[in-house]
Amino acid sequence: MLARLDAPLSLRRRVGYLALTFTGLTASALIGLLWATEPGLPMRTNVAFAVLVVIGLCWAAFGGWAVTRRTPLFARDRVVAGWLGVGAWVAFSVGALIISLLRHDLEPALLGVVLLLGAVAALNLRAAHRARAALLRRRSVLAETAKGE
Repeated sequence: MLARLDAPLSLRRRVGYLALTFTGLTASALIGLLWATEPGLPMRTNVAFAVLVVIGLCWAAFGGWAVTRRTPLFARDRVVAGWLGVGAWVAFSVGALIISLLRHDLEPALLGVVLLLGAVAALNLRAAHRARAALLRRRSVLAETAKGE
């Protein structure tokens, strides 16, 4: 049982993280290409494109980090992904709030989307922390049991 807990990522998870890496790179490249070919964009659009490119690159870096780990992660990858989700939500929320304040018009639908995305990000992060804690507890119990034998 300890050997199964100490195993690195499965092939399925590695393929998933590779897909995430390529998706983040592709999204950043496409947004960057669109951004580069449209010279007369307003400042808020330039900022939004820059934030989207950074978010895509962060997901790509995370996927690359997860794939290159040769040691067991004990759901650390899930916790990092949860924090990336919260960070992306914060960036989106701040941007939406700034644009709404500049327009002097807070849309109820936008507020609903921001709150829903925030709840999903918080729930994902909480679930990741719980999964990691459960795996670490299980590892320590199994290690104590193995020492006693």
